[in-house]
Amino acid sequence: QVRLVESGGGLVQPGGSLRLSCAASRLIFSICTMGWYRQAPGKERELVAHISSGGSTTYVDSIKGRFTISRDNAKNTVYLQMTNLKPEDTAVYYCTVLFLKPQPWGQGTQVTVSS
Repeated sequence: QVRLVESGGGLVQPGGSLRLSCAASRLIFSICTMGWYRQAPGKERELVAHISSGGSTTYVDSIKGRFTISRDNAKNTVYLQMTNLKPEDTAVYYCTVLFLKPQPWGQGTQVTVSS
């Protein structure tokens, strides 16, 4: 069973930065498309970024130019570098393996952007 462990969340002021990490195990990480979702209170979970096995990246419009997804196949880890954070980025962030059924989820990491 795939295991995903997110870390790196916290409380940050608007305009600040955070780097989220997701350590994956029990899968052939290098061939997987990895993604970051987020879920704000009262809203549906949304896919905000994903990265293919070859390193191609895709972002939702609301985070383009501010967030960067990357991966380290040697460490079985995917990252989400978040800069210029806004209050509307407040959410629980989850990583996942796309195109895998059942889709695995980690426990999530809380990001709160507030002054």
